[in-house]
Amino acid sequence: MSIPSFGVGTFRLTGQTVIDSVRNALELGYRHIDTAQVYGNEAEVGQAIAESGVARDALFLTTKIWVDHYARDKLIPSLRQSLDKLRTDRVDLALIHWPAPGNGVALAEFMTALAEARALGLTRQIGVSNFNIALTREAIAAVGEGEIATNQIELSPYLQSRKLTAFLQEQGIAVTSYMTLAYGKVLKDPVLMRIADKHQATVAQVALAWALQLGYAVIPSSTRRENLASNLLARDLRLDADDMAQIATLERNGREVDPAGLAPAWD
Repeated sequence: MSIPSFGVGTFRLTGQTVIDSVRNALELGYRHIDTAQVYGNEAEVGQAIAESGVARDALFLTTKIWVDHYARDKLIPSLRQSLDKLRTDRVDLALIHWPAPGNGVALAEFMTALAEARALGLTRQIGVSNFNIALTREAIAAVGEGEIATNQIELSPYLQSRKLTAFLQEQGIAVTSYMTLAYGKVLKDPVLMRIADKHQATVAQVALAWALQLGYAVIPSSTRRENLASNLLARDLRLDADDMAQIATLERNGREVDPAGLAPAWD
């Protein structure tokens, strides 16, 4: 089962705000929803889904295991709690949220526990998030080749991570891009603005289309219905070779998220 290329993220959205965002997204046609234990909004996401009337089988639901739950005796119970909050008997994708090197739990232990969760039917697919090449290799060694569905990583025109994405694609591991708009920093980029004018599109659509054309899945979030609708139009935007070449020049290692103790040594 492939990962839908376009989803809605829920990072930093809580309470009624996340309920409204997910409800609007579902009404607009989104069917891929991304959340995480540490976001503190799984119950609200579950409420929005339940009230939407959209059949569970029509949705692709992702959550991420938080570092406090990596030990073998904690991971599966924590995922069961997430399922209760989300009002479902399984997610479509469960990810290890951060590698958290040195947190006291060996990578092989939490990856094996995640594979056990899949064997129990608690998730259909498993994957990782924020892993570098070396740690992804370790994860593959722990669960086997072809078992890791995706590595969800920060990617934007300002952080293109070509070495890591090339490795993932060679391994047949899907790339999921988060923070594709770099917290909105790319929205005023003059190169992207010129490309957007050329296509009569928004800069956000250009950035998302760039990622989609590179074969990545994207999960932008928004609290505004009009932005959720506008973002979806990126699926129909076709950038030409010159557009893509110009965007390639914007690389500046512009990482927005790099938490000490959780992040790896980046490639």
